[in-house]
Amino acid sequence: MSRADLPRAFGAPVMTGRMRTHDADFRVDELDAFEASGEGEHLLLRVEKRGMNTAFAARMLAEWAGVDASVVGYAGLKDRHAVTRQRFTVQLPGREAPALDTLQVEGLQVLEAQRHARKLPRGALAGNAFVLTLREVTGDAAAIDARLRTIAQRGVPNYFGEQRFGRGGANVERALALFADPRRARRLKREERTLLLSAARSELFNRVLAQRVEADLWDRALPGEVWMLDGSRSVFGPEPWSDALAERLAAFDIHPSAPLWGRGALRSESEALALEQAALTEDDAIALRAGLEGAGLKQERRAARLRPTDLAWDWRGNDVLELRFSLPPGAYATTVLRELGEIRGTES
Repeated sequence: MSRADLPRAFGAPVMTGRMRTHDADFRVDELDAFEASGEGEHLLLRVEKRGMNTAFAARMLAEWAGVDASVVGYAGLKDRHAVTRQRFTVQLPGREAPALDTLQVEGLQVLEAQRHARKLPRGALAGNAFVLTLREVTGDAAAIDARLRTIAQRGVPNYFGEQRFGRGGANVERALALFADPRRARRLKREERTLLLSAARSELFNRVLAQRVEADLWDRALPGEVWMLDGSRSVFGPEPWSDALAERLAAFDIHPSAPLWGRGALRSESEALALEQAALTEDDAIALRAGLEGAGLKQERRAARLRPTDLAWDWRGNDVLELRFSLPPGAYATTVLRELGEIRGTES
């Protein structure tokens, strides 16, 4: 299912606009999950980068330090066309780091440097804070403000963004080709294979979530629901509906969930199980399911609902809108934007 076909939760678009006219129109700050230990064989760097993606910045840091890129760690991938602040670790066992002023890379600036005990693993962040400037905005300002208030109150469907699927969504087709001929896996680098498996899983998740959105059930309970704790990968249920669950759902303490496909039985039951199964009966979905199971992935879950925290906005003119909000790890700012309307330039 193409991203354009995914149903919106709140009806027709209320605006059009352009994003990333300038790199500074898309600002992202990683929110730290921990503090530096102050000692150890890794150098923990906070950098600001402009006009470069995370993998390129990691290579530049490796060259500066005289180490292999494999010993450079980072928590999350950030877009190229943006101004982003994020942390990296560089392993330097038994030696001092080169002087910071010898790092001469246009668009890359070190803001902080501290020693740390471990390599920074993927996902080791509390979330991301965004400041987005949308230009050439068209649409009724009152309707746009109303839609933003609705998003702040209810959140949005937690779709995977287009970044997950590669240019033009090609990674899903590549995953299908891989599953049709597993010998292809021997010709792929580990990172590329992981990328294709992630795209396949994300496609199936989006299809299930799309079914829930069509039925206006993405933020509501179904019999047999599996619940995910907010800010966590922990799940529980199914269990009988109760006032306590209703209160927790309304308080955004828990969220309905949908499957990240893999081996094993779905945890959901009753109506929730029936919806998940019905959403994945097309031939390509069956092929993706079989491929993921064959690759050894296990059934997991992801929250169906995403709530941007501290959502605020200001009009910087008749056609310029600035948005500010934070999201948990693994969530996409473009997923929030698509509930407003058609925003050009959202591709990575």
